[in-house]
Amino acid sequence: MDYYKIGQNIRKFRKAKGLSQDALAEAIGISVTHMSHIETANTKLSLPVFIAIADALDVQTDDLLHDEVSGRKQALDDLSEILNSCTSQQIRIITDIIKTVKSSLDKYA
Repeated sequence: MDYYKIGQNIRKFRKAKGLSQDALAEAIGISVTHMSHIETANTKLSLPVFIAIADALDVQTDDLLHDEVSGRKQALDDLSEILNSCTSQQIRIITDIIKTVKSSLDKYA
């Protein structure tokens, strides 16, 4: 387990939420020093703290464990596996559904 990457992912999501280390630490009930050490991998975080951080940042734990590139690769692999078992008509329908969902996400995000 790469605690440095986990810490960097925590930092990335924390900053995207506009939270300081102080605010996140307070929200999950740990010291600012401990929060800083988690983000810099100077300490290993416990499972309860890890889950509390994910909840406070409103992200999935997988988002904190994996970087975006590996997450995208896994998603593409999953989609490829699904599509390989589909007929041409099913692929066209799935493609239309994905395009519609993406358009809605862009509209409301």
